[in-house]
Formats: sequence, structure tokens, C-alpha cells
Amino acid sequence: MSDAPRRPVYDLPDDLSFQARPVGVVRSPYRVHHGTPRQPRAGERRDGAVVLRQGLQNLLRDLDGFSHVWIVAWLNYCYGWNDLVVPPRDTRKRGLFATRAPHRPNPIGISVVELLRIERRVLHIGAHDLLDGTPVLDIKPYVPYADALPDARTGWLDSLPDPPGPDHRASDRYRF
Repeated sequence: MSDAPRRPVYDLPDDLSFQARPVGVVRSPYRVHHGTPRQPRAGERRDGAVVLRQGLQNLLRDLDGFSHVWIVAWLNYCYGWNDLVVPPRDTRKRGLFATRAPHRPNPIGISVVELLRIERRVLHIGAHDLLDGTPVLDIKPYVPYADALPDARTGWLDSLPDPPGPDHRASDRYRF
């Protein structure tokens, strides 16, 4: 018998899948991805809302004291994905999981947004990056001591100019 540690293995069935039922839907001024901010606070502020499904209003109890929430969404307008992508502020292809590209094997998105107010089943949110009609899978409170990591490293992003430069796709070279 060897004392060497076993290598972790992926042993889930290839056909394993999940079903999720949205808890709400995003109502947003953004109708198409062109012109939608790439991150909630990257671009002009446009407020939106999350409307919960009937019967879920009690899930919002005690949330009104939080200034920000995480929105976990199914990015239903995304189609397909690539192993390597060129991020908006870069010119090199990067591994998909090293980016925040919305086109993913499972198009799940997370956005931390300001919670402006709650009215019955509606969360009014500040600056966001979500398209109108996006299904919301979950809402979680933003908790600074757990969610803000000031010493976190940002990999290849550290090599980009600070403050952030323009999106390379704005140039004629990348227009379709």
C-alpha cells in the first residue's frame, strides 16, 4: 500500500444535469447586450428591478437593511462558448474560466448591486449589468467581511493599465 495521496478525480456521470426554477426576473432598461455595461459599475448608471415570483415575498424579510445584494442569474441570452476568449480590456486570448465572459458552459452570472429599496415583491437595484427578462436564480446579501478580499490577487489583470483602458472591441479592428 502506498502512502501517496490519491489524486482527485472527476467521477460525476456525463449526463448529470440540474433543473432550477427562477425566483424572479430582471426588469432593466438594457434590452440587448450592446450598450450594456460589462460590470455593474462600469458605465453609465441605469437602475433596474428584480420582480419576485408570486408567493416568495416573505423571502425578502430582513433584506432591507443591506446596502448591496448578490444577484445570481441564468444568462439566458447567451449562446455557445469558447475555451479561449479575448477579454474586453485585453488583446490576448485567455482561458474562459480566467475571465468573466458571459458565454459559458453553464451561463450563470453573478452581480453585486446596490439595493435601493424593496416594495412588496420588487427589489429596486442600482447600477447593474443585466438584460431585461433575465431569470434570477437566487439573491444573497452582500457581506463585506466575507465578500470583500482586499488582498486578493487578480492574475493576468494585474498586467493591464490602471485605471482600466478602453474596451478593445470599440476599435474598428474588432467590428463585425
